[in-house]
Amino acid sequence: MKEIKVLDFATQPVDIWLKKWFLLTAGNQKHYNTMAVAWGSIGGMWNRPFVQVVVRPSRFTYEFINSYDTFTLCSFPEQYREAVNFLGTRSGRDSDKIKESGLTVIPSTKVEAPAFKEADLILECKKIYWQDMDPEHFLDETIHKNYPEQDYHRIFFGRILRVLENTGEDINK
Repeated sequence: MKEIKVLDFATQPVDIWLKKWFLLTAGNQKHYNTMAVAWGSIGGMWNRPFVQVVVRPSRFTYEFINSYDTFTLCSFPEQYREAVNFLGTRSGRDSDKIKESGLTVIPSTKVEAPAFKEADLILECKKIYWQDMDPEHFLDETIHKNYPEQDYHRIFFGRILRVLENTGEDINK
């Protein structure tokens, strides 16, 4: 992994969210949970590089992202798609889903939340804003079909503090 200066980080934002997905991990090295996320954004807000993620209140990770100030987002090479999908369809309430996935948890440097060794991109983030989604503000009526149980997401903005990309280089060199 190679550290990239946050302001030099470049990606294809639509592709990374809609085709590749992320694992969102919140908590600390001893107490954390992770979930797959495919909806979000990345860019600049308030003169800071940021990511925006959304988490439904019914998700176990919701408890962690509300209780801790930091989180990580990790994307993975295609060979780990099954593990990412597994982590997105199982709850950490009932089992050690991370161990079952076969992925390896590693400590982060700038945040409490851990990351994953197998990731090809790691974003270490600090929460800077949250807001509950209000369906009265949906301007496109088709958005409602995503919420048949009216379990609207909470939106979180995270300032990107550190970016690691798998470029074939070892960060420790």
